Amino acid sequence: MEHLVQFYAIYGSLINFIGLNALLALSLNVTLAAGMLSLGNAAFAALGAYTAGILTVHYHLPFIPAIAAGAILPGLAAVVLGLPVLRLKGVFLAMATLAFGEVVRIAAVNLEITGGAEGLTGIPNVTNVWMIYLALALAAYFVAVLRRSQLGWGLLSIREDETAAACLGIPIFRYKLLAFVIGAMLAGLAGALYAHLNYLITPRDYGFFIAVDLLIYNIVGGTRAWYGPVMGAALLTALPEILRGIGVAAGPIRMGVNGLILLLVILFLPNGLASLINRPRAVTATPEASGQRA
Repeated sequence: MEHLVQFYAIYGSLINFIGLNALLALSLNVTLAAGMLSLGNAAFAALGAYTAGILTVHYHLPFIPAIAAGAILPGLAAVVLGLPVLRLKGVFLAMATLAFGEVVRIAAVNLEITGGAEGLTGIPNVTNVWMIYLALALAAYFVAVLRRSQLGWGLLSIREDETAAACLGIPIFRYKLLAFVIGAMLAGLAGALYAHLNYLITPRDYGFFIAVDLLIYNIVGGTRAWYGPVMGAALLTALPEILRGIGVAAGPIRMGVNGLILLLVILFLPNGLASLINRPRAVTATPEASGQRA
């Protein structure tokens, strides 16, 4: 037990960030399940973080209601944003959601209640490691069940062929909006937990590169299984510490290694790291079976 305490004292921050990044990656995976390339989940995380932080710092709301508000408000914002932008597809949807992220960032920089460019300070450090991984476990279970539900199969049909899905009677826009809202709420939850993990949150914590990182987590881990984004987030979040442990400096080298990993995954594992787990097994035909087929 003492060794675990010492291990967490050294690597506690890394363990916490692995859990939070995995939760954020899962939030994007819900929208990717419907074939929607959204880059707005970092902005939804910012909304959740600032909502929870402001309610705690300025209005002295208890932790649980603040966290709940941090998840609900991004969901409401996703409804307002999704009604116009979800009619777009591909890169146009990506640019629209990225523009929304810039609006949120600029608002956080200029509003007094958010602390401006210096950020919101004085947030109590209430979030614990068990809270993060409990939220991650519940989110992963929810996403796994969602994929086997009617909504999940509908999202899969939309991703594969939207025209065919519409011909089958699947309500395309409603399913897309539901996925968009669910992803925003999960991102808001991660942001709210992050806000109460640190004393300070700033607009820089939720910029463009965070949105891109979430997409990379999904590509590296794989979007076809719920555990793919978790694997991708865990690997790429822990990578700087792994490199530091073998004597390789982080910083620019980390970006190069990340790019190399992404390239190797695209070339040799099109379905990400998750394909290493659920790779189809080769079936060896026995002479008896061959005789039966003949």
